[in-house]
Amino acid sequence: MSLLSETKRLLRYYKIIPKKRLGQNFLVDEEILRRMISYASISRGDVVLEIGAGLGFLTERLAENAGRVIAVEIDDRLIKALRRRLGTHGNVTILHGDVMKVSIPRFNKVVSTPPYSISSPLHFWLLEKQFDQAVLSFQEEFAKRLTASVGSKNYGRLTVTTYYRAEVEILDAIPKESFWPPPKVDSLIIRLKPRSPPFKVVDEKIFFDVVRAIFTQKNKKLRNAIVPFFSRFRVSSKEAIKIADSLPFNNRRPRELSPEEIGLVADEIVKELRKHGLL
Repeated sequence: MSLLSETKRLLRYYKIIPKKRLGQNFLVDEEILRRMISYASISRGDVVLEIGAGLGFLTERLAENAGRVIAVEIDDRLIKALRRRLGTHGNVTILHGDVMKVSIPRFNKVVSTPPYSISSPLHFWLLEKQFDQAVLSFQEEFAKRLTASVGSKNYGRLTVTTYYRAEVEILDAIPKESFWPPPKVDSLIIRLKPRSPPFKVVDEKIFFDVVRAIFTQKNKKLRNAIVPFFSRFRVSSKEAIKIADSLPFNNRRPRELSPEEIGLVADEIVKELRKHGLL
């Protein structure tokens, strides 16, 4: 039986109608499942985290190759199906809940086709974790934002934060027809490898706060985009403008600044805040 036929059968059996708000599109392409496991080089020494286990097709194949699989699923209807289908797999741990809220045991790899609806918060959550590598499928536009070049339309906060924390590589494409029900867009498979930052900043929190602030107005000149940032430190508008005018690259737009240049801007802001006794 094909994965598509099996998916439809299981959904009927468990009386499950996929929920759009949960991004429930089930991968039904056997070859894509095989490739994802191959890209992650899964072996018996690995503990693999799967986010959004769905009906357990990827889970089953991971269990055949990994030492242990931690499968997380938020939908209680799918949890019932997972526990029935995978109950005999001694190396599979099924967790019910939001992956970003439940307690997750240690893992060293991630292989998953997470729901599009959680792509951004999940990605930022992963960037704070320690693991060897993750092989994930994301909506095409989102995946391209991870690797966007400076000045391109996809370049932004996601690009800069990812570059600082990890190496990203686009590995493969998944046509929308490989899912059931098919989403409106195609997907890409990416590999994420955490790394030490490629450049240093004085204060990481300020750096990330600056990145978030300036990319909400990425088409304005930096001097104008950064002024609202200072309000959280009770800096007067006049003083904020004065600091903004003193920053490096103040006449360029945030989308034109490399991550390293934004790091220099953030360091200068730290220097000014400390000079004023605000940090």
